[in-house]
Amino acid sequence: MSPTAPPLEGPVAGSLDEVLDLYERYADHVYDESLSQLDHALQSAALAEEDGADDELVVAALLHDVGHLLDLAANDGDRRTTGEDLHHEATGSRYLTGLFGPGVTGPIALHVRAKRYRCAVDSSYVATLSEGSIRSLELQGGPADAEEVERFESNPGFERAVALRDWDDRAKVLGLVVPGLEHHLPRLRRVLSASGA
Repeated sequence: MSPTAPPLEGPVAGSLDEVLDLYERYADHVYDESLSQLDHALQSAALAEEDGADDELVVAALLHDVGHLLDLAANDGDRRTTGEDLHHEATGSRYLTGLFGPGVTGPIALHVRAKRYRCAVDSSYVATLSEGSIRSLELQGGPADAEEVERFESNPGFERAVALRDWDDRAKVLGLVVPGLEHHLPRLRRVLSASGA
């Protein structure tokens, strides 16, 4: 089952402060998991940092679900439960193109396809997914078919998206203490400066 095409429109971030404000406003909101948006983001970034990822990939891990926050912002803080895929990866990636280059936005854009890809190439992977990820997998089109696997692997940065997917999947531990958002501010500013935004 192939997913529908993601949206090609949506807001574009004008400043890093605007992005950080989303995380401050919706930090405590839960999205289809048992921990908060901010905790999930911070755990993802901590895992990327522990694994020695470069600055862009750590930033991608931190911001990979910003599309969910944009949805909350557009709906006065209410989570939409439409029974359809909201394409948060496309919305978030597009939003961040105003600030960051493809080293950040590329893995974010591909992290849902990376889940579908891993389901197709590793039969044991589905058993590692959280209940929320299993539910969303169905909405996102289920495991990739052979053609989708080949297309995914043709992306120059597909391995980076798979790495991001791994951190995303593991970043769901209630009560885990990791560095806060302020720890990542210098890195965010470095990557922002390097992108010329």
